[in-house]
Amino acid sequence: RGAHREYFPAPSLFLAPGFPMEPEEPRSLLQRAVSVLQGSYLDSTSREGFQYSQAVLVENDVFLSELRAFARAKKAAGYSREELEETFGFLLFDKEEEARKVCQTGLRVNSSSISTLGDPAKGVYISKHADCLHPRPWYHGKSGYIVICKLIKGKVRVIPEDYSTTYTCPSPGYDCHVAESRSLTSPKPSPCQAFEQSQCYVYEVSGGSPAERPRQVCPYIIL
Repeated sequence: RGAHREYFPAPSLFLAPGFPMEPEEPRSLLQRAVSVLQGSYLDSTSREGFQYSQAVLVENDVFLSELRAFARAKKAAGYSREELEETFGFLLFDKEEEARKVCQTGLRVNSSSISTLGDPAKGVYISKHADCLHPRPWYHGKSGYIVICKLIKGKVRVIPEDYSTTYTCPSPGYDCHVAESRSLTSPKPSPCQAFEQSQCYVYEVSGGSPAERPRQVCPYIIL
């Protein structure tokens, strides 16, 4: 981050079943995607630290319809407009194949090594800041593939991070866990602290069992 330049090589354009490509100029899509990323930075100096070369729209009609169905169901349950607001979450992958896979299959449980906000076997982790996607420091020339996801957080519960092996379960009546704000002694958090504080633990419980793929997370664009 900061003065370092980060390069994200462009994935090859691809078409897959359920992935209709929107008729949009590549430059226009890239500008829209970069605007989303920059609007989600934790650190304002990150604007000088990252470069993005190409964006690919990978919206999946099934995932989109399920995202909307989730919103309708929660609206009927009395959720507020703020709780149903469509925001964005971000995932980082080293390999293009990994980014493609999550866009094709959705973000599923047991996909994260993080466990501080909830059991990874019962929910998924996604970052709310586009410049806090890895617990280790960025270095000059590091590259990767970012997946932007549409996200409806729903009812959010703020909880303390738990580093024990007794994982926190999804909270009845809620849809997402986020970490309590820390009182940090240094003016700027370390990359690991920033990463952990940026995580959202998202889950959907139906019939007493956690969904394998929460409907409120929808892969949207690969950069």
